[in-house]
Amino acid sequence: MNMKKKPIILLVPYPAQGHVNPMQNLASSFIAQGFETLMILPQHVHKKVNVDNDKIVKCKCVGLADGIEEETTPLDFFAIESSMENIMPKHLEEFLQNNERLGEVCLMVVDLLASWAIQVAGKFGIATVGFWPAMLASYLLIEAIPQMLRTGLISDTGLPQHEGKITFVPTLPLVSTNDLPWLIGTNDARKARFKFWKRTLERSKDLKWILVNSFPYETKVKHQNVLFIGPICRPQKLTKTLSFWDEDLTCLKWLANQKANSVVYISFGSWVNPIGESNLKKLALALEATMRPFIWVLRSTWHQGLPIGFLERVFKQGKGMVVCWAPQTKILEHDSVGCFITHCGWNSTLEALQFRKKMLCYPLAGDQFLNCAYIVEVWRVGLRLNGVGLKDVEEGLEKVMEDEEMSNRLDTLYERFMGIHACDDKSGHFVLKEMLKKASIIHENSS
Repeated sequence: MNMKKKPIILLVPYPAQGHVNPMQNLASSFIAQGFETLMILPQHVHKKVNVDNDKIVKCKCVGLADGIEEETTPLDFFAIESSMENIMPKHLEEFLQNNERLGEVCLMVVDLLASWAIQVAGKFGIATVGFWPAMLASYLLIEAIPQMLRTGLISDTGLPQHEGKITFVPTLPLVSTNDLPWLIGTNDARKARFKFWKRTLERSKDLKWILVNSFPYETKVKHQNVLFIGPICRPQKLTKTLSFWDEDLTCLKWLANQKANSVVYISFGSWVNPIGESNLKKLALALEATMRPFIWVLRSTWHQGLPIGFLERVFKQGKGMVVCWAPQTKILEHDSVGCFITHCGWNSTLEALQFRKKMLCYPLAGDQFLNCAYIVEVWRVGLRLNGVGLKDVEEGLEKVMEDEEMSNRLDTLYERFMGIHACDDKSGHFVLKEMLKKASIIHENSS
């Protein structure tokens, strides 16, 4: 007896850990509604994901040739952009042309930072929706680029023409003109990133829907083609994620022996170590001097920048652990963790809210400054670090970890934005199902 094959939804994330994770969580929602999902990854990422997908979320993955040789090519934003623009489109077209199940593909979900795939989907007549894995506010900031150009706030290459705090949406907190998401690196790098964002806006302007991994009430702004499907947190049955690196689970055993609300967890994300060698040493010495127990996620390539003897001392004293990669959700949900020193990446922010952890914020790039403004000024569940020296870290930890009102606000925020259903397998199901119905992907009488 031939069983009816499930319709297929293709998922195209931007190839960074912080983008693959929410796309994987989104896949779990589609799978729960009876779809088969297939995630399109560059070959250099696909090779890293060495776990059994069927044990994760039954989200199959395929690797496309990307021209990236990590041994010889620095793996940075521009190397990935070149691959996405010049190499991967051709290979995705070939994959679709040679796939005997092409007729069963009913939808392609494209991370807006991987906008190259929108054009490929158009060539094959595949219905396409965008995916914004961050908060709506950061999307609105990018969407305001034309207005910034018209008003002369930025030049035609994206460089600020005035200094100061700005907002183009009245309900959003102010951000500095120096904190715009594309202002990273040298002037040439900033101009190139600005070009990337303008191209993204152009390609996505005709998308009927953009799925946003954020709260319905994050901002009062109503956006015609935005569908809030979040926060889509990691489903509880997901024992593993599509991780680029092996998680060091030994820190969980160490964590179990610490007092409640005593541990400081530090992570600045997965992309690079962004704080620089001098700040690395300052933070290490500050953590050691506070005498508070800590877990610090720090890739091994940056260990050489630590103070001499630091790793040996903290290990011998049992006061801290430095791990190359950590099971972040398991750490944040632990009662021993009392504070999260974070770069304010959106996934980290959502996970901190999910497990009601106070934050010390040290934003570094992209949307992190806007996320920080929400954490500190709007929600008031964290404080911003002005530096990572002893005085800043010591005073910040003392204020945050002893602030009971902040704990109460976290509870309120959890109930309002996260809720009991936001972090289970039904996350975003209703909105997704309605979108699929409107797109004629599923029928009105579907269960």
